[in-house]
Amino acid sequence: MASGPLIIQSDQTILLDTHAEEAEAARAAILPFAELEKSPEHVHTYRISPLSLWNAAAAGLEAASVRETLERYSRYPVQEGLFDGLSSLMARYGRLVMRGGEGDSLRLEAADEALRTEIAASRPLRKYLQPAGEHFALALRDRGTVKRELIRLGWPVADEAPLIAGEDMDISLKEGAGFAPRNYQREAAAAVLGSGGPGSGYGVVVLPCGAGKTVVGMCVMAALKTNTLILCTNAAAVHQWISELLDKTTLAPDEIAEYSGTRKGTAPVTVATYQIITWRPKREEVFPHFALFRERPWGLIIYDEVHLLPAPLFRITAELQAVRRLGLTATLVREDGEEDAVFSLVGPKRYDAPWKDLEQKGWIASAYCTEIRIALPEELRIPYAAAPPREKCRLAGENPRKDEAVADLVANHPDEQIIVIGQYLAQLEGIARRLGAPLITGKMRNDEREKHYAAFKRGETRVIVTSKVANFAIDLPDASMAIQVSGAFGSRQEEAQRLGRILRPKKRDALFFTLVSHCTVEEDFSLRRRQFLAEQGYKYRIQHWEG
Repeated sequence: MASGPLIIQSDQTILLDTHAEEAEAARAAILPFAELEKSPEHVHTYRISPLSLWNAAAAGLEAASVRETLERYSRYPVQEGLFDGLSSLMARYGRLVMRGGEGDSLRLEAADEALRTEIAASRPLRKYLQPAGEHFALALRDRGTVKRELIRLGWPVADEAPLIAGEDMDISLKEGAGFAPRNYQREAAAAVLGSGGPGSGYGVVVLPCGAGKTVVGMCVMAALKTNTLILCTNAAAVHQWISELLDKTTLAPDEIAEYSGTRKGTAPVTVATYQIITWRPKREEVFPHFALFRERPWGLIIYDEVHLLPAPLFRITAELQAVRRLGLTATLVREDGEEDAVFSLVGPKRYDAPWKDLEQKGWIASAYCTEIRIALPEELRIPYAAAPPREKCRLAGENPRKDEAVADLVANHPDEQIIVIGQYLAQLEGIARRLGAPLITGKMRNDEREKHYAAFKRGETRVIVTSKVANFAIDLPDASMAIQVSGAFGSRQEEAQRLGRILRPKKRDALFFTLVSHCTVEEDFSLRRRQFLAEQGYKYRIQHWEG
């Protein structure tokens, strides 16, 4: 009887039997050219996509090696046509090469006349590319935009245009005294740095919340030793990066600066928010803070929570594309389907680790997810039935019986450090009053927020209530329980980020509760929200709350 761990299907999906003898070896072998889609407990699903094959080709993998791996671990014979398709796709990489040109221009070289003709016929590319004999000329500022359009056309670019070296900076990690990068953090950094030659030095690292993505960034900084610009989602994340850099590297305080709504400093390491970089007085005016990219000769840009990269930053490709760049995220899921922008402008995914693998090794906390379904009160059923779609969402999200359920959950878990997260401020204000807990929202000053976070970390506050400001970059390592009372429709990204608030490794398991109004649109949204976590191997229990 066949015993290989892989089942390769004609639609280019790969099923991995996690109980098979060579499952771990097979997983490691297919990761360079296949993307993980689902990883529940028994069978994991991977997909071979054009982008995953081009990423593999960019890393030097050949079609013959892909074939050898699939045949080596397959439980059943693989259709010959699948190999032909993979070889054809991988052969596309390298037929277009971007190289340095004269002055502020680049060269796009095509392998043959037919390919040049196809590119010249592309309407979206006409305004960026100028035919110049046997190649095309393009402006330096259009480097990323052209690469993205070519990926959409089905032709990946081997980008060998030079990267700026940046100004030198002396930085090392403070290893010892209880701190040393974990093996997977070093591997992730090495995957991005590559050989140091053309086509290396940029890319995306995907690790779950709590797995130490910041340490990966510091490993890259210590290897490159160059001026670094770090872009974050909010001021709290800026302060956390600065705190971690001072704690774990040899950088002195005067070598790190904050560039945010309240401070506008620059230093060899500058930590800024996306919001300040993309702010402008009026829609038709320029972005005044884009000048930050020219303040210093940056040698590295780190994008924290890169899946949230704002659209204006997609467009300023000259400075971004010429610099070594690292994207960090827990999930590349974007509800707008713009994942290809992250890959083409920041770089391909260089490293990914399944959440459950890190959990089993103790690097993130074990988590148990429960959905609690709560009926609407009788007096709201008719108003809900007659409401338009958006109002239905609000009525279901603000179900007043959820307040009682939150109070019960908090009372029944007296030993947990609890975060209550929601979407609607009026609802959160009522819950905070009922619990006697602080309410943290986007309107609160940063220093006030950090005072409450510090009290929570010290154990002086056991429960905090927060709006969606807690979705990202909140470092509360002792938080062991989260109660989600409402959310942004069916956002899988938000579900993953909220679970991430309680995944820092700790002695106890983490508890994640989601409150859902029964027989409402929230049940449909909840099914979609749970999808991402189910793909990572997390199970949900369904309970009904009677009150």
